[in-house]
Amino acid sequence: MNNQFRADEVEDEEELPEEPVIRLKKPKKEKKEHENAKVFFKKLFVDGVVTKETATAMLPFLIFLSLLTMLYIANSHMAVKNIRDIDKLNKEVKELSWEYKSLKADLMFKSKLTEVAKKVDTLGIKELTEPPKKIIISNDEH
Repeated sequence: MNNQFRADEVEDEEELPEEPVIRLKKPKKEKKEHENAKVFFKKLFVDGVVTKETATAMLPFLIFLSLLTMLYIANSHMAVKNIRDIDKLNKEVKELSWEYKSLKADLMFKSKLTEVAKKVDTLGIKELTEPPKKIIISNDEH
């Protein structure tokens, strides 16, 4: 029973072999991030995780992925541009609708009999007070 507390005195114990010497390593200097990245990529490409042959074989696929990424980005930019154009055109249609309605109301007001009479009065034309006369021409006069 090695894990129990012994009440025996220490003198009774036989000499133990020397304890192994524990040497502490000096703490390493912290490497900069770019050095860690260099080591990672060196191990990745040079030490055999990804060889030059496999990287070359994967190149068409990587080009395809980058092409798809560019198309995705271009598509999103075009969609945003179209939405902005639609909003701009909707505002323009509303403004033109308001302008049409105001011009139509103005025309209706100006075409009233009293308003026409005021405008024509400056030219010397006056409103008839008696009904118009019918002119009859006989065929003999020609």
